[in-house]
Amino acid sequence: MPDRAPQPVERQLPTEESRDLITLVRDIVQREIAPRAAEEEDAGHFPREVFSLLSESGLLGLPYDSEYGGGDQPYEVYLQVLEELAAARLTVGLGVSVHTLSCHALAGYGTKEQQAEHLPAMLGGGLLGAYCLSEPASGSDAASLRTKAVRGGDSWVITGTKSWITHGGIADFYTVMARSGGEGARGITAYLVPGDTPGLNAAAPEKKMGMKGSPTAQLNFDGVRVPDSRRIGEEGQGFAIALSALDSGRLGIAACAIGLAQAALDEAVSYATGRQQFGRPIADFQGLRFMLADMATRIEAGRALYLAAARLRDAGRPFSRQAAMAKLFCTDTAMSVTTDAVQVLGGYGYTLDFPVERYMREAKVLQIVEGTNQIQRMVIARHLAGPETR
Repeated sequence: MPDRAPQPVERQLPTEESRDLITLVRDIVQREIAPRAAEEEDAGHFPREVFSLLSESGLLGLPYDSEYGGGDQPYEVYLQVLEELAAARLTVGLGVSVHTLSCHALAGYGTKEQQAEHLPAMLGGGLLGAYCLSEPASGSDAASLRTKAVRGGDSWVITGTKSWITHGGIADFYTVMARSGGEGARGITAYLVPGDTPGLNAAAPEKKMGMKGSPTAQLNFDGVRVPDSRRIGEEGQGFAIALSALDSGRLGIAACAIGLAQAALDEAVSYATGRQQFGRPIADFQGLRFMLADMATRIEAGRALYLAAARLRDAGRPFSRQAAMAKLFCTDTAMSVTTDAVQVLGGYGYTLDFPVERYMREAKVLQIVEGTNQIQRMVIARHLAGPETR
């Protein structure tokens, strides 16, 4: 049995335009992303030039209105683009997802004037965004955040610390949740903060087990002054805006997870059909064949789950429960499949000569970001059984 080259995923896309879009993405992946992914991740290099190319190609604003430079694409299509990017390099796929998340507040809750002023540059003008909700003492319990925004005339002064910020220190703009009122969720307001605002400083990037090319840093807001014209939504509406963004963002993480898992499966199949032991390809042995079959089945199930949730979103129907399910299942699948891929490659899977060890390290963070998988289970259970009794 000869070794088998990976085959492109067969996608069910709604339009000819979306099929052309996937073709464009695959071309960019093959030319600009995949060839340098391993080397640049190992070196901790963030590929800002790739994000500039994606912006020029219209790929940083796909699910948003073309009136402001977006792509007018349904989430069903946008997520499959993310999957293709993440399969080539998770730093890129996750980066696009985070940028899209960062644009959500302004696109969904900003005034027409705010959208006209800022969205064109954010969606297609080469800018890169970041999303600031988590803090050192408020991760899963995001409603307890302490960063303060104090009104002073026609501006706000923001003081506090945000943590675990993807693109922290390199983003051109930050969507920031800060406490403008009393305790709890209703005291939080959203702001759009330029990355070069005086008083805004990033700590050294975190040293992580994976995703080394994607900077994650703590941000310090030391009396950062933001005009009221950059407040997004009403005062006290910030937490609702944040949750709305996270529902959509979790679908982005789910798609990235399936892309990563697909890359690991492709590598495992290629290796197993080419590696000879006992005079036969190791893919001939039933135990390993069943592993590959289970890996492929979990990936297909995850893809179907995130696409079903995306189609609900595109139809304007509630999708919060389905988004939590997709994030939970797809990221657990990525962890399982990448671990199995290392096992298929045996000792070689544990070396830097093959990418599956990197895939396995990268998969872990997907079970944590944008709501841990324990939080996803809480969200799902609340939809089924109602809020927890106190």
